[in-house]
Amino acid sequence: MTVTYTAHDSSDATPLIGDLGRLYAVVYAEPPYNEGLADTIRFMDGLYTEIERPGFTLITATDQGELVGAAYGWTMPAGKWWSRADTDPPAEVLTADKLAIMEWLVAPNRRGEGIGAELMRRLLTGRAERYATLASNPKAPARRMYARAGWRQVGKSHMPDGTPMDLLLLALPVR
Repeated sequence: MTVTYTAHDSSDATPLIGDLGRLYAVVYAEPPYNEGLADTIRFMDGLYTEIERPGFTLITATDQGELVGAAYGWTMPAGKWWSRADTDPPAEVLTADKLAIMEWLVAPNRRGEGIGAELMRRLLTGRAERYATLASNPKAPARRMYARAGWRQVGKSHMPDGTPMDLLLLALPVR
């Protein structure tokens, strides 16, 4: 099996929304998320807006035409932070542009092959932002992976449904 990685921006990501929705549905049906069809539809509807955000980048991983992984984010501008955060990040983070990573998905049957690590490496490489940030469910297995990869917690927030989230930060190499 050969995995092909492709970078997309706002000019060519829209046709991938259906495949991204199918992958999202499989990944987020698992505990601790236990999401259903309504959540997947909300995700897909939101993608149309996210694709248009400045700095939007999507990295896809395909194997024989099948989407097996994806990661995407966009530029969170200086002065902005997560809307439901319990606290602001350190001043040097708040005053800098940040890469807000919104999703990092790998098909359950393809985990452990390094696909997720390669997706993230490609998403983070060459970014103009000084930091990357993401929100992670503290009960998710991925949360431990983030810690091992050097992400540090700088706050907490809650999803609209009340799900607690850890706000994580990673310093990026200066370009």
